[in-house]
Amino acid sequence: MLAEAELAEQSIAQLQAEPCGSIRMSCPVALLNFQFGAILSRFLVRYPSVTLQLESTNRRVDVLQEGYDLAMRVRFPPIAPSDLVMRVLDTSTQCLVCTADVLTAHLDTPADLASFPSMDFHTNPAEHFWCLENEQGQSATVFHTPRLITDDLAVLREAALAGVGIVQLPTIMVWKDIQAGRLVQALPQWTPRAGLVHAVIPSRKGIMPAVRVLLDFMVEECRQQRQMATSTFLAQNP
Repeated sequence: MLAEAELAEQSIAQLQAEPCGSIRMSCPVALLNFQFGAILSRFLVRYPSVTLQLESTNRRVDVLQEGYDLAMRVRFPPIAPSDLVMRVLDTSTQCLVCTADVLTAHLDTPADLASFPSMDFHTNPAEHFWCLENEQGQSATVFHTPRLITDDLAVLREAALAGVGIVQLPTIMVWKDIQAGRLVQALPQWTPRAGLVHAVIPSRKGIMPAVRVLLDFMVEECRQQRQMATSTFLAQNP
């Protein structure tokens, strides 16, 4: 009887510790397709008592007005102040990539990039440029005239693989393409500024245990993916 009572108490404690309930969240399309779709799937397998209502969208949702528990975003510093609570999940390192045959001449400086065909992730900006930095802390701004302009990162990746031109893309999207030799870095000693992958939540007060567990889970998954991508880039650029 005593053993059964102890087992019952352990089962109750486990149920209380197990996150449960429904989470409503949004995530940008490319971020979901190339990184967080698999992470969220693993989370749901790990925690079967949690249900997820997920909106895949590039629009900036209103977390408070639309009733989201959290929203995923990628922003580049400086980030404007907000009433929402931000949890940084990952660093979105960026790189300039293209197929090897696009590089018809040798690249020595960032200014040389402007002479090659290019693409850009934007809707309707007045100017197109890359903000680049090197390991010595120097910075350079390269203006270019893109052949393709779109707010769909997946389309830009496909166009890069097809040989349309040089494009700035998140490392997480293309490191496997670089590893396989399908893409190369256009000027590896100069890299675009990194963005912050983060989640915003309405408030720390009253946050659901399932949301807290999800945030911790995503942080750890991103850390492991970042280590894998970094090791690949180090191997490519010893």
